[in-house]
Formats: sequence, C-alpha cells, structure tokens
Amino acid sequence: MKMKKIISVMTLAMTGFCLNAQNPSGTPFPAVATGSRQAKDLLIPLRTNNISLIYRVSAKDGRLYQVYLGAAPDDTDFPVQTRDAGHPAYATFGTDNLFEPAVRATHNDGNPSLELNYVSHEVEIVKPGVNLTRINLRDPVYPFFVTLFTKTYATEDVIEQWTEIKHDEKKPVTVFNYASSMLHFDAEKYWLTQFHGDWAEEMKMTESELTAGIRILDTKLGTRAHMYQTPVFMVSLDEKADEENGRVLAGTLGWSGNFRFLFEVDEKGSLRIISGINPFASEYSLDPGKVFRTPSMIFTYSDKGTGQTSRNLHRWAMKYGILDGTGTRYTLLNNWEATGFNFDEKKLTSILDDTKKMGLDVFLLDDGWFANKYPRNNDRAGLGDWQENRAKLPDGLGYLVKEADSRGVKFGIWIEPEMVNPKSELYENHPDWILKLPNRPEHYFRNQLVLDLTNPKVQDFVYNVVDGMLTVNPGIAFIKWDCNRMMTNAYSPFLKDKQSHLYIDYVNSLYGILGKLRQKYPHLPVMLCSGGGGRVDYGALKYFTEFWASDNTDALERVYIQWGYSYFFPAIAVCNHVTSWGNQSLKFKTDVAMMGKMGYDIEVGKMTDNELKFSQDAVRNYNRIKDIIYTGDLYRLVSPYKENRAVLMYVNREKTRAVLFGYTLNSRYGETMNKVRLRGLDPLKTYKIQEINVSNEGRRGPGTGFGMTENGRTYTGNYLMNVGLYIGSGSPLSSVVYEINE
Repeated sequence: MKMKKIISVMTLAMTGFCLNAQNPSGTPFPAVATGSRQAKDLLIPLRTNNISLIYRVSAKDGRLYQVYLGAAPDDTDFPVQTRDAGHPAYATFGTDNLFEPAVRATHNDGNPSLELNYVSHEVEIVKPGVNLTRINLRDPVYPFFVTLFTKTYATEDVIEQWTEIKHDEKKPVTVFNYASSMLHFDAEKYWLTQFHGDWAEEMKMTESELTAGIRILDTKLGTRAHMYQTPVFMVSLDEKADEENGRVLAGTLGWSGNFRFLFEVDEKGSLRIISGINPFASEYSLDPGKVFRTPSMIFTYSDKGTGQTSRNLHRWAMKYGILDGTGTRYTLLNNWEATGFNFDEKKLTSILDDTKKMGLDVFLLDDGWFANKYPRNNDRAGLGDWQENRAKLPDGLGYLVKEADSRGVKFGIWIEPEMVNPKSELYENHPDWILKLPNRPEHYFRNQLVLDLTNPKVQDFVYNVVDGMLTVNPGIAFIKWDCNRMMTNAYSPFLKDKQSHLYIDYVNSLYGILGKLRQKYPHLPVMLCSGGGGRVDYGALKYFTEFWASDNTDALERVYIQWGYSYFFPAIAVCNHVTSWGNQSLKFKTDVAMMGKMGYDIEVGKMTDNELKFSQDAVRNYNRIKDIIYTGDLYRLVSPYKENRAVLMYVNREKTRAVLFGYTLNSRYGETMNKVRLRGLDPLKTYKIQEINVSNEGRRGPGTGFGMTENGRTYTGNYLMNVGLYIGSGSPLSSVVYEINE
C-alpha cells in the first residue's frame, strides 16, 4: 500500500508545550504553550490558490474557532493572539453555546451536554495540489471524539469538509445532530440564492436577503432531493453578486437523502451556515468504537462573482466529483416517446436502425421490457420482477444487444431496482423486504413502494439484479438507473427498534451497492435518474457518469432548468434530450439540448427529410464540438431571469476554441437587444465566427434562426470581449449556435 506523506502534526496537551510543526507553505506553525504565562493561540491555516480558511486554537480554553474564510491573505495578516478567538468551528450543545449546534449527543449516563477541545491535527499530501487536514477534538470529561476533515483542492479553489464522530463509552450514545460543516461570515448583509421546484419544474432560482433568525433549506423525503429543494445554495456577502462581481460562497452537499442547510444570523449580524444530513427523525444510536461519518460538504468562494464559483466547481467535479468526468459521453436515442410501454422486437429493431441513421452511439431501451406473471405494460405492475417479458422480447435482451452490435451501435437499458409494485412476484414472495407500516394502509406513489435497502438480503437482491443482467449480457453498454418515489410508509421491518436509523442507513446501503457494482464495472456509463432531476448530488455522482436533469423536456423550460444546474454541475454530466415536448422548432430544441450532454427521445420515422438532414448534421456538429462543451470553462453572458434571451459560451483551456449558444425566449415589437460582450477569450488572438445548426427550412423562418448573423466574420478577442456581437432576434423561440475558432 502506497504511503501518503504527512506534512504536519500538532498535538495540544492539557498542559505543557506543543512542538513546532511545518505548515504546507513551509513556515512553522506558532508554538502553543498551555498552563504558562507564555501561552499563545495556535493558527491552523488551510489554503487553496485563492481561498483561505483559518482556524484558531485558543490557549485560554483549548477550543477550536474559525477566524476567517475568504480570499487568500498572508498568514502575517492574522495575529496569533487576539482578544476575540473567533467563531466556534464545530459548536456543541448543552454548555455555553446559545445557538444551533453542529453536534448534539446524550451520553449513556443521561448527560445531554458536550464539549470539544482541540487535541491535535495533521496535514496529509494526498497528491500534488490536494491536502487533507484532520483536526482531532474530544470531550474533556467523556471519551467522545470528533475529527474535522478538510480537503483543499488548490488549483480548483474548492474545499471539501466532513466529520467523523465516535466514542469509547461503555454503552451506546445517542447522536441527535451531526453536521458535515459549520462556516461563519461577518458582513453587512447576506443574500441567499436557493434552487427549488418540483417534478418537471426543477432548479428555480430565488434570491432573498438573510435577516436575523434562522432560514432552513431541507428535505425530509428520504430517497430524493428535488421535491422541493435541491441540495445546493449560494450566499452573497455585503451585496448581491452577479456573474463577474461580488463576494460569493457556493455550496453543495454530497448526500442522496435528507439534507439540511441552516443559515443563522445572530444578534451581532454574524452568519453561521450549518450543512449536513437532516437530523429530522434521525437520532442515531452509536455503539462504542463505531464511527459515524458525515457526507461531504463541497464549497468554493470567489470575490469575482458567481461565474468563477461555477467554473471552480466544474473543474473540481470533472476531476474528483463525477465518475470519468474528464472522459467523453455517448449520444443516445431513447424509445420512450416512440413506444411507451407498447413495443416488440420488430419495433425496437426499427429504432436501432433509426439510431444508426441519426449517427448516434447508443439505443436506450426504457421502461416496460420486463416481468411475465404481471407484465410491465403500464406503471401499475411488474416492477421488481427483472426477467425479460417473453411476449415482447421472446429472444431476450441478448437478441437486441446482438442486433445493435450488427448495426454498429451500442445497447443500453433502463432499470429501477430500488422499487416494487404491489402487483409483482417480488411483493408476493418477500413482503418483509418492503418499507411499510405494520398497522396502517400502504401509501402508493406512482403505484409503487420502496424496497428496504437496510436489509442485507435486499442489498444482495439489488446487486444481483444489475450484476446478473450484465453477466448474461456483457454487451450492455449503458444503464439508466431510475428512482421514481420518495420515502413514505417509512418503516423498516429489518431495523426493528432502530427506526430512526432508516433515512441514514438506506442511503449508506445504496452507496454500498453502487460501490460494489463499481468495483466490478468501473467505467460502465450509468445515468442517474430520479423522476427527472431528483437525488442529483455529488454523493451519487461519484458512481454515475451523468444525470437526467428533468422529465420536462420542453425546450423553453429546459433553458431555465439547465441554467440552474449550470451553477453547480458541469455540462458533461447534464443529460438534455431533443423530444416532441413543446411547440418550438426542431432547431431551437436541438440548440438547447446541445448545452450539455445531448441525446434524442423522438420518433425519427416521423421526421421530414429536412428535419432528418438537419438532425444528422447537428449530431456531426455536436461530435466535433462536444469536447469544448464538456471540459471548457462556462461563461453565462445573459441570464433568462433578467432578459428575454439567454446567452452562454464554453471556452477551451487553451482559449483557441469556443462555442456560443444564444436563445431568444420572447420578444416585443421594437425591442432592442444590445450587443453581448463575450468572456474567457485571449484578447490578442483572432477568432472566426461560424454559425452551425442552420435550419434547412430557412434561417430567417419563424423560430428557426436569428434575424442578424455574425456568420463568417473575424474579430480579435479584445473586440469580442469589449464590444461584442449581436445575439438576438425579433422572433420568439429562436436560437443560434456559433463555433468560434482561432
């Protein structure tokens, strides 16, 4: 096993001196002396290239405090000794903390109080540019321990925090609060941007001022996150931030279950942000010696606006947050809109032909292919019975895999292995495998119930469903993993008297299944889907290559939905499909889908010759430019929340190529749309503007193209960024895509 380098270790005893140690910059940490007149505080600076998070250990009380989070200063700007120690780094309950705690526990003797004193810390070089700092804390009376983990990503300017809680008391200790992170700010004002919604209306942006008291963003739904909040937020300090200006923190929790963000402004105008698993109905009985690990809180800070925080998170996600985030992605054709549940081998093989005709990589077989006793002919039966339906697929999945291969395309398949229909053999044979209350009627959503993943037998079942299918059909090249139900009937027959563990153990069990599958199939592309964009987070995305942003594929609505996701997730992970939803032109739908990972869910056979030719050309265009979209830096230029248009662009790291998307959403008679200044280019380079995806039906036709074009013109980067281009149209629901090359 490769040893990782420990670059600093510091121990604070209850009395005596602390040894000098080296911090990551090579200068010694200040010595700490307790129990003496020369006692000094200890600074623990944590840094990326442009962000500093600084903790202080008070020599007066031995506790850990946060003294700074923001743009990176010199350590010399922070005196070791001050009158104000700072804000509690991980506040406890039951002693002198008057506000919401980060951690709360009741000891096995009934004492509900907790204190945490600094014990030691160490800094580990995980890899060049990535450091992991462990700060060890313990209660001075009880053998109760908390370790604060902070991983800093220097180049990406991202910080990841989580905690581990354990004890060595004689009996279990009940833990009621267990935050992943507690952050503090001191500013004149605070502005919170949240992202909320529901099925088919995900990621709605709302900005409001945080005032005295507590604001909570959370979910209590168990298996999904987008009803009615998404586990992301931004906070602007002093004044509202925009894309290029302002101090802003952007954060997201890597957890696929109940989460909570708590924002508390105290009587002095200070803000504390507590992030982690929602403790609602989830007090946890922790056995001696066992470790309770909280999920990662991932955040970044910028004093250059929200655009920079997005680019920070995107760069981090591609390298560390998403499975194969620096690779490529398949384009695909889904059969759902063409067939629904009603299909057979003949129909599916014709769609395989369509996949090839369109120039796409994968045919994805959606819901309806399984179950025999209770055939999956609608959403009321069959879920849980994962055998091929003999009436629809008499030759099994293997036949379709073979037929796809013979056409030079790949085969993918839809599954929803965490769920069950009451009308299924699985329900009949294993009623004890299902979450349901013992003495109340079952409550259905989408005619289904949730399997009890806390049960090891159910975990094995779910694993074997997926592994068995891939073992028998190794040619399956793509999976869409769905989850169409929140958690009601929240009672586990397996957990018995530990029902308050359900919400946490369910998610950890799911991660265990996914981790085991990834050990055997490390790079199989898998789409994360949960009724659309539910359960999208970086806890799940380390097992998935992409996610389905919304079941709402109306292109106009997708502009807003995809815009919201772009603040936190890179384009390579966001699945956007061209469908029959909406009244927009095929060009507009295609241009919107190209914002991220493009695919199709449409009846190719009903396309006109012009539509087919346009789509084939668009796929070729996309394959040529998708590397820029996937890995380039994103610049949001005009927000649909502020104008009747949306404009954004991606620029490759070398600043030699870019792709610009412009969408006119609505227009009024005589409305003037000013030039749009581009961003991210090299001012000294010269660029040629080439319009792509020009409609065969005439570029000035209704909803097909813009009234003015920059096609074929050449400009300097300096001109494009200071003067700009005309990007707008008098026609509503029109669009343009510019390929920009040096």
